[in-house]
Amino acid sequence: MTAVTAPQVRRGPLGTLRDIYHERTNFDFIGRSWLWALISGTAVVVSVGALVISGLNLGIDFEGGTQWQFTVKSGDASSGDVRNALKESGLADARILILGGNGVRVQAKELKPAQSAVVTVALAKYAGTKQSAVSVTDVGPTWGGRVSNKALIALGVFFVLIAAYLTFRFEWRMALAAIIAVIHDIIITVGVYAITGFEVTPATVVAFLTILGFSLYDTVVVFDKINENTPSLGSERGDTYSAMVSRSMNQVLMRSINTSFVALLPVASLLVVGSGILGAVTLRDFALALFVGLLVGAYSSIFVATPILAWLKEREPRNAALRERSAAQLSREVVGAPTSSAPSVPAQPAAPAESDGTPSAAPTPATSSAASEAGAPRPPAASPPSGPIAPRGRQQRRRKRR
Repeated sequence: MTAVTAPQVRRGPLGTLRDIYHERTNFDFIGRSWLWALISGTAVVVSVGALVISGLNLGIDFEGGTQWQFTVKSGDASSGDVRNALKESGLADARILILGGNGVRVQAKELKPAQSAVVTVALAKYAGTKQSAVSVTDVGPTWGGRVSNKALIALGVFFVLIAAYLTFRFEWRMALAAIIAVIHDIIITVGVYAITGFEVTPATVVAFLTILGFSLYDTVVVFDKINENTPSLGSERGDTYSAMVSRSMNQVLMRSINTSFVALLPVASLLVVGSGILGAVTLRDFALALFVGLLVGAYSSIFVATPILAWLKEREPRNAALRERSAAQLSREVVGAPTSSAPSVPAQPAAPAESDGTPSAAPTPATSSAASEAGAPRPPAASPPSGPIAPRGRQQRRRKRR
């Protein structure tokens, strides 16, 4: 006869959302590290592949060249009409971008002053405006190289300062996990630009630095909770460092979701309303990097940085011994658990005494089972007497006196 356990209640999506809102979740984040590693690894491989195959659409500030910007006075601006106007001036490989409000931006490689003047005349004729209304900007490749070098230097200084602060505030393992998560965010964000073909401008670099700060903020929130729960490690039976990390992440899950959601709302409005409806291309370059970076940063703080931290900390002697002790306790509980429960044997009542005053032996469970196996009928159980009964020896002496 096996023990019957209560059926587990399955919670639907609504119940899970309610648990997340009230911070009553118990998700095993570290136990599914292989799944997060598979998702992140796939995203990183796709991003690197797109970067190698397609490359980045670098703006004129990085590559150098000549840029014309003007507004079409009559009719709607069309990239096909602009390209036809450029063919007359011998410039067929220019990059044309239609802005909001009939604005047009044309970018090409660096030209000589005479060629640039011919293109300016052709564009002014197409737009139906004066030549002075066409804005011309020349950017040399040297200036673009300086911008790229300054961006890389700023990124390197950012990494050094963040690593130093996290090492001082927490420890070097947390600093290493946070830096790996930030590099993960940069690769995926750059991969999105390589896949979509959006132009990379100085505003994109500013957005990169902004999203790195937000990603680290969310990571520091999770690490601070883990650091707060570290003194209680091992206080519970079967506790390990990974279990403590999962417990800490469940405690700050709602805070991370709220922070990411509130930060994504205005960025999404910039991307949809500012770029899609109003046609502000500069906002699109800035908002796309922010949106992708905030989204990936919220993911990496929970599913990249924290599993890496748990993997590093589990190799410490104290945490490794704690994990081995927990595994030994679990194995002992599994081996010592009863597989079936035997029915209890009821106690046999006392048998009545014989005529000579000696009680008769009550049948034991062994003799009863042997009698039942032999086919003999089992004696009925004697009911206890309802009241006090005098011993038979006294009754016989009283009869003799009479």
